[in-house]
Amino acid sequence: MNMLVVKANNRPASDAVSSKMYETFMENLEGSNVTTYDVFAEDMPYFGQDLFNAFGKVKSGEVMTDVEQRILAAKQKAMDALTAADVVVFAFPLWNLTIPAKLQTFIDYVFQSGFTFKYNEKGQLVGLMPGKKAIILSARGGIYSTPETAPMEMAATYVKNIVGGVFGMEIVAEVIIEGHNAMPAQAETIIAEGLAKVAEVAKSFSAVTI
Repeated sequence: MNMLVVKANNRPASDAVSSKMYETFMENLEGSNVTTYDVFAEDMPYFGQDLFNAFGKVKSGEVMTDVEQRILAAKQKAMDALTAADVVVFAFPLWNLTIPAKLQTFIDYVFQSGFTFKYNEKGQLVGLMPGKKAIILSARGGIYSTPETAPMEMAATYVKNIVGGVFGMEIVAEVIIEGHNAMPAQAETIIAEGLAKVAEVAKSFSAVTI
C-alpha cells in the first residue's frame, strides 16, 4: 500500500494540535510505504498567471522564467505524488475559518480536468479517483460542529467536498479535534481523546493491503 500524507501545518507539535495529529499518525503506522508531502517545505509558487504563462510557453517552445519553471515542476510533483498513492491523508488546521494557503495551493495544483475529474456527455462532473481512499485529520480550537457554527467551517468541509465530491475518493476515516481553545479547562482531555482516535486510524491501516 502506498500512502501519501499531506502535512499542512509548519508549527511545532508542542504548539499546534494538527501537527501533533500528524506525528501521532506517523508514530502508529506500520507496514506501509509512506511519503510525506509537507506543503510548507515544498517550493510551491501560488497558482495564477505564471502557471498559464508556463503552459503557453511549453506549447510555443519559448524560454520560461524561473518562477514559470518552478511552478510547472511543483504542479507535476504534486500530481505525481497523488497518482502514486492508494491512500491520501490530509493533516491540517482550521485557520481563519479555512485551510492554510499552502494546502490550497496543493489542491489547486491537482484540481485539473482530465486528471482528478472530468465532465461527462451530460455536463455532469465525474471524479476520476474512485479507487483511492482518503483520511481527514484536522484540528480547530473553536467549536464548529453545532448547527449554528457548522456553516462557518470551511476547512474540513472544503477538503472533503474536493477529495470526496470532486475527485471521487472514498473518505474512509475522519478525526476532528475541536474546542480545546474554547474550553481550556477541558483541552487536555479533548486533545488526548482525539489523538487516541488518530492512533486507532493509523493502526487500522498498518495491516491493510490494497
